[in-house]
Amino acid sequence: MSMLRHFRVAALTALCSFASVASAQELRVGLAAEPTSMDPHYHNQTSNNSLASEIFDALTLQDANQKLLPGLAESWKLVDPRTWEFKLRAGVKFHDGSPFGADDVIVSMKRAPSVAGSPSSFGVFVKGKTFEKVDDLTIRVKTAEPYPFTAVDLSRIAIISRNAANATTEDFNTGKATAGTGRFKLTRWRPGDSIELERNAAYWGGAPDIEKIRIRPIKTGTTRAAALLSGDVDFIEGVAPSDVARLESDKNLTVFKAVSNRLVYLSIELAKESSPFIKGNDGQDIRNPFIDKRVRQAVSLVIDRAAIAARVMENLAEPSGQFSPKGYIGYSPELSADKADVERARALMKEAGVQDGFRLTIHGPNDRYTNDSRVLETVAQLLSRINIKTSVEAMPSATFFRRAESGGPNGTPEFAFYLSGYANGSGEPSHPLRVFIHTRDQARGLGVGNRNGYSNKEVDALIDRGLTTMDESQLEGIFVKATEIAMRDYALLPLYHEVATWAGRKGIGYTTGAVDSTFMSAIKRNP
Repeated sequence: MSMLRHFRVAALTALCSFASVASAQELRVGLAAEPTSMDPHYHNQTSNNSLASEIFDALTLQDANQKLLPGLAESWKLVDPRTWEFKLRAGVKFHDGSPFGADDVIVSMKRAPSVAGSPSSFGVFVKGKTFEKVDDLTIRVKTAEPYPFTAVDLSRIAIISRNAANATTEDFNTGKATAGTGRFKLTRWRPGDSIELERNAAYWGGAPDIEKIRIRPIKTGTTRAAALLSGDVDFIEGVAPSDVARLESDKNLTVFKAVSNRLVYLSIELAKESSPFIKGNDGQDIRNPFIDKRVRQAVSLVIDRAAIAARVMENLAEPSGQFSPKGYIGYSPELSADKADVERARALMKEAGVQDGFRLTIHGPNDRYTNDSRVLETVAQLLSRINIKTSVEAMPSATFFRRAESGGPNGTPEFAFYLSGYANGSGEPSHPLRVFIHTRDQARGLGVGNRNGYSNKEVDALIDRGLTTMDESQLEGIFVKATEIAMRDYALLPLYHEVATWAGRKGIGYTTGAVDSTFMSAIKRNP
């Protein structure tokens, strides 16, 4: 079955006449960011991974909603609680004509976690696993403990040819080593200018219908829209809220939207007794009021998520009360976004003994999420309704994330109250919980993104149990229960899921899902 057909799962596809598309052979695409490298193991980040998935396959694949699919492994099974066996697809060839087999998998798993100079390694997906070749088309993967997400982890590791075992990142960037098994071949990369792809006519999942793709990085949303309107490109991602209505009104264009799995949330300091960013009304140090759950709940109830989604985000957001959007992995129908209730919020502040409020500084990026600085200002205004006198410090994302992660004393997170975002890149329900919610445990790699000090033994026990549960019928339910406890504890405050947007000229369809990345293979022309 064609992988393009797989990508139709739970998706919206718009198809029209392609008379207005500039070329029947070439599609021109404007992206917000370009990869930092063509080496699929160099940098674990969205723009790199999205493009790499077009050139290289993994053992397992994910659709637009991150449902797991067969890839270079056509099947897999559990041999014992610590051993998985993967049967590899026969007859697959790399772009250079060399055959694919088990040796290529072994080489890829060895190289992925150890690329020189990698700013963000893929080692987390290989850690704790050993790989054994059984025969040319069989691999066994052993884990130290029972681990249910082995097949999901392996969807994140691109398979390179054994001939590229010793290739450098520069060898991939120049195209010397960039021979994958994917739907498209890399023909040229000019950093800062363009990326050129051509279809792999011999692709095992069926050749794409688009012959050539030229990708241009166009950083600014309004500039991308202008390029589409002028005919310089045929398809763009990330339509700015201010441009949506204009593009939707143009009969020559189609706008595509989908509620994404990218959550924008507020993190609140829960562990420290005091913070330089929380002061009494007289400017003196006070005990951190957010340690009291009632104050956290009051903050949640005073924030009008519906108004933020409609006015600040111009309807490109869906209010949320949990990590996952509806229909996505780990979603709980029992959790909904708190509706604004100022009177109840004030009552909770009074119960907690802080009805007179306090001073607070909130932090966040001003260039990472759609309208992020406007959202920060709106939150500050809403907090004033419960006498929290709030000032805003917004900054470039590079500065913000450095300080948010380890900018305080002794390498601890600096901020007391900040806005950030998260998208589940792994495609399995444990990820947000073991990263953001589990008590920090560096030795086990748990709680690595838990920057506010949340800790709940019951939640930890559920997460630990889920990470070793091999019964698929129980697996998601364990993590959903942990999510429900943590969200009712106000471990952090979800605000909304961003609505991802794309636009194309008539004659182009795009298969959307919960993933807000852009996949060339999801772009379709009307046959």
